[in-house]
Amino acid sequence: MSTRIRSVSSAPRLGGKTGVFLFVAVLLAFVAESQLTQYVQTDLHYRQPFFIFYFVHSSLAIIFPLHLLYLAVTTKYTTIGLIRGLQLVITNHLSPNSRTGSQSFPKFKFSRLFIGLTAGITLPGLLWFAAISLAPVSDVTAIWNTNAIFAYLISVKLLGLKWEVRKIVAVVLATLGVVIVVYGGAASQDENGPQVHTASENRPTAPVLGDLLTLLASFGYGLYQVLYKIYAVAPSDPESRRNSAYQAIPEDDELAAEQEISAAAAALDDDVVYPPPFGLYPNLLTSLVGITTCLLLGLFLPVLHSTGLETFRWPSNNLTLISIVGIALTGVVFNSGLMILLGMWGPVITSVGNLLTIVLVLISDIIFGNGMNTLTIWSLVGCATIVFAFGVLAYDMFPNKSR
Repeated sequence: MSTRIRSVSSAPRLGGKTGVFLFVAVLLAFVAESQLTQYVQTDLHYRQPFFIFYFVHSSLAIIFPLHLLYLAVTTKYTTIGLIRGLQLVITNHLSPNSRTGSQSFPKFKFSRLFIGLTAGITLPGLLWFAAISLAPVSDVTAIWNTNAIFAYLISVKLLGLKWEVRKIVAVVLATLGVVIVVYGGAASQDENGPQVHTASENRPTAPVLGDLLTLLASFGYGLYQVLYKIYAVAPSDPESRRNSAYQAIPEDDELAAEQEISAAAAALDDDVVYPPPFGLYPNLLTSLVGITTCLLLGLFLPVLHSTGLETFRWPSNNLTLISIVGIALTGVVFNSGLMILLGMWGPVITSVGNLLTIVLVLISDIIFGNGMNTLTIWSLVGCATIVFAFGVLAYDMFPNKSR
């Protein structure tokens, strides 16, 4: 077969239409996931937060096969060519000292990578679940959203970046906006949990411990976003941002490596698609996170059931089952899109952008629920502050401001 090699220049621009479209899809998916989760646990009375978390994250496994199916239908790329291209990307990324194609696939390093990603996503979420039953929901929501601050602080510390007053002000304003919304009385109980939300009405039993657990979860999530950008995003991946601060090797060395890999790909007899199409590599990582979650977290279901911490029960009717499937599907869109955005935009812009879900959830509550009854001037001020802060950070993304 003939070898197919695509240029990295085909990657979407940082502020291009593809990135904006994906960002909007991620925000809308999160809002839908939040509202469906609240509906299932309150109106349908199916309060199984750990199981829903487990089911949603296990469902992430479907995104890579779906992406392959889409490419098979809409392009002339072969599945084996796409897989071989991914192998080259992963080998080059995890074994940068051997780029000629003779290096064997780094199975151990790759396994360690997606297991680490699974832990990075899961542990903050589980800490959030523990905290929500101990502390007031308003406290948990506000503290959780400090992950935007942690993402910036960790980025500066790990990457040796210079402090930028504009970014500091924007991140602090965004977090302040969240606090204003939450304590202004308009935030719903499960407004911006990490992935799955609960409608528990129990009174806080240990607010200090709950706040500390949430702070740890927020720090962990901010750390995960930065480490994902540094270690998981391959330089050759189309959605990888060309930012020297996040590159593991100098740009000149990276270009030479890309040319060497392309030459190695061209020398192969089999079909190779290199670099892989937009989003395929992060979707592979997302699917592997889903598979790992399914295998590992599934062990805890019987433990929670036997101890009485969460007695498992199947959905009692089709409406509940369909709603849970809806949560899973929207969760797949949110999580897979977030992985791609972390590669395109980096952890700071992405984490602050996520705070816009609070604004959309409030609008959704007004349209579909009773949000109008709790809408206050503080809600509007907080939402406007979040939008302004994101606009400050996103200013450089537009084509005429690209660096």
